[in-house]
Amino acid sequence: MYTIKLFLCIVPLVISSRIDQDSSLDVLPPAPKSRFAMLDDVKILANGLLQLGHGLKDFVHKTKGQINDIFQKLNIFDKYFDDLSVQTSAIQEEEMELRRTTSRLQSKNEEVKNMSLELNAKLESLLVEKILLQNKVRGLEEQLTHLIQNQPEIQQHPEVTSLKTFVEQQDSSIQVLLQTVEEQYRQLNQQHSQIREIENQLKKTGVQESTEISVPSKTRAPRNTASLQLSEIKNVQHDGIPADCTTIFKRGELTSGIYAIRPNNSQVFNVYCDVKSGNSWTLIQHRINGSQNFNETWENYKHGFGNLNGEFWLGLEKIYSIVKQSNYILRVELADWKDNKYYVEYSFHLGNHETNYKLYLVEIIGNIPNAIPEHKDLVFSTWDHKEKRHLNCQEDYSGWWWHDICGEHNLNGKYIKPRSKTKSERRGICWKPQNGRLFSIKSTKMLIHPTHLESFE
Repeated sequence: MYTIKLFLCIVPLVISSRIDQDSSLDVLPPAPKSRFAMLDDVKILANGLLQLGHGLKDFVHKTKGQINDIFQKLNIFDKYFDDLSVQTSAIQEEEMELRRTTSRLQSKNEEVKNMSLELNAKLESLLVEKILLQNKVRGLEEQLTHLIQNQPEIQQHPEVTSLKTFVEQQDSSIQVLLQTVEEQYRQLNQQHSQIREIENQLKKTGVQESTEISVPSKTRAPRNTASLQLSEIKNVQHDGIPADCTTIFKRGELTSGIYAIRPNNSQVFNVYCDVKSGNSWTLIQHRINGSQNFNETWENYKHGFGNLNGEFWLGLEKIYSIVKQSNYILRVELADWKDNKYYVEYSFHLGNHETNYKLYLVEIIGNIPNAIPEHKDLVFSTWDHKEKRHLNCQEDYSGWWWHDICGEHNLNGKYIKPRSKTKSERRGICWKPQNGRLFSIKSTKMLIHPTHLESFE
């Protein structure tokens, strides 16, 4: 801009000097100085034009660089915009697919619910009919007894025989319907779990954004309510529910999973049946990754806590209701942090709540030295429910387990990863036989089944 202004100032001066010189040529003779004045003016004009050219050149180069920067930024923006468009399309397609799947599952769930309601209604009507028929049969039996006493030679009335046959047929029909209702209930549970999984996937895609804040638990912060997921079904009054996993296996269920059982004189609750080597075992304890806090109260250990598909404790009262039916075997499966696997099996007896669930063990077989005392009454204790002889024991060694005295074996201890693969952690889940080395445990299973089944390795 400065060069342009200088040029505009010089050009009028040069033009005016040329006009003066031309006018002076008519009056005065040319002088030698006028030639040099013209050359000076030309030089000034040339310098001005040269500076103007340099200024324009610099301006053009600067403008060109700015335009190139703008184009580069526009290209980067276009690339990011294309990537975002592709990602948005993919997310929308996943969202639509998940929504369609959810809709299909919900419709199936409604159909199953309607079928279950219809079956329940039919079952109730059949029960009412059964009660009415039983009342009629009682009346007819009383009349028949009276007739027999008065006329012993008279044969049985054919109407009574037909009614008895009809009642027996109704009883068999009711049993079939009960089995159908149980199957529908199991399918309903599976449908509910599938719907929950789909909803969790929808949340993860970002369509339904929600932030879950987890608060770290304290060293001793027992929950007021701890229950097994789908652990108990109350007010069930019909028969046909198996007493344990062995009965389920004999019925033809040959896959591991969650099943409903009802031991003798007990309510219905769910257990995990572990099928292996042709046998079905009832899983009563499982530790795999430390996701479940086992620092629980006496009441929670009594009734159970955790998730049957992950880490859990079935509950002392439920275990007692199973094993009091027959003689059972207790199998303990362990794995250390080097993935070495061990097991040990016991014949055992478990007391009720009045004895603090005393445990009496006799080892049968195993590939690891036994750490639990045999031929002794071992009392189960927790940090809030201890025997007098356990009051002075350290919490790491005495809590949440069966003990005779303070010992170094506790499969319900705190889940602690070892600081190194060569050192065993004395605190947490451990198994230490008397006068033997300490086994630091990574995962545990405690299983039971009746003694008439064969043991396996």
